[in-house]
Amino acid sequence: MDNTDELKFQDFEEVSHLLSLDPNATTVAVSGSPASLSGEEDVKLDLTEDEEGLEISKLLGGTPTGGFWTFEYYKSFFNVETVQVMDRVKGSVMPIPGRNFIKHYLRSKPDLYGPFWICVTLVFSVAISGNLSTFLSQVGDQTYHYRPQFHRVTIAAVVIFMYAWLVPLCAWGFLTWRKGAEGQMGGYTFLETVCVYGYSLFIFIPTSLLWIIPLEWLRWLLILVSTVVSGSVLVFTFLPVVRDHTKLTATATLVTILILHSLLAIGCKMYFFQTAVHMTAPQTTTQFMMTTQVTQQEHRQGASLVLPAT
Repeated sequence: MDNTDELKFQDFEEVSHLLSLDPNATTVAVSGSPASLSGEEDVKLDLTEDEEGLEISKLLGGTPTGGFWTFEYYKSFFNVETVQVMDRVKGSVMPIPGRNFIKHYLRSKPDLYGPFWICVTLVFSVAISGNLSTFLSQVGDQTYHYRPQFHRVTIAAVVIFMYAWLVPLCAWGFLTWRKGAEGQMGGYTFLETVCVYGYSLFIFIPTSLLWIIPLEWLRWLLILVSTVVSGSVLVFTFLPVVRDHTKLTATATLVTILILHSLLAIGCKMYFFQTAVHMTAPQTTTQFMMTTQVTQQEHRQGASLVLPAT
C-alpha cells in the first residue's frame, strides 16, 4: 500500500505558494512534443509577425535589423566603412577582365551610402560645371550678362537619380524573369544591382569637371574614355549572369546596358555644356548685319555726293 501511494500525483507546496502569489501566472504542461518544450513554436510565431519585412529584405538582398517601416531597417543599408567605400570606388574606375564587381568588391554586403553620395556629387558637379563653362566661354563679351541657371540642378537630379534607380530596376527585373523562365540558379539582388550602377557613375564626376575646358574634341574624348571604363564594369559584372542565356539574348542585354550608359553621358554633355556654342551664332549674325547696313549707308552717301557734280 505504501508503494501505491508514492505513485500518485501530489501537489508541491512551492508551486501552490507561487500560484497563490500570482494567480495569473502562466503554467506549462509537461506533456507534448519536444519541439514545444524547446520553444520552437514561439520563435515561429515571432517570425511571422515580421514576414513582410523579411520578404522585402530578401528582395533587396540586405540584412536589416527591423521591419521595413522602421528607421533601423534602412539605416543598415548605410552601415559601411570608409575603407570599403574607397575600395569599391577604386574598383569602379579600374575594371579588370574577369573580375566581377559584385563578387569581388561587394561580397554579399551591398550598400546605398556610396551610390547615394556619388549621385548627389554628380548632380552638383554637372550643374555647376555647366554654368562655369557657359560663363567662361562668354568672358570678354560686354553684351553678355551672366545669370545662374539653378534649374539645371533640378534637371540633373531628376535625370541622374532616375537612371540610377529605374535602369537597375529594369535590368534586375529582366534578369530575374529570365532566370525563372530558364530555371537558372543564382543571380543578383536588386540592392546589388543598384549598388554596381551607382558606383559605375563615379568616373563621370571628374569627367564633368574636365568638361569645363572649351575644347569639343577633348569633351568627346572624355565621354569615350569614361563610357568605356564604367561600361566595362557593368559588362564584366553582368556577363556571368547572361552567359547561360541564348547568344542573341546575352548580346542584346549587354548592348542595351552600354547604350543606356552612353546616352546618359552624351545627354549630359549636350544639354549642360552646349549652351555657349548656340549663343555665339546669333551674335556673329547680328554683327554681320550691322556691318552690311553701315556699308550700304556709306555707299548711298557717296553716290549722293557724286550726283550734283555731274
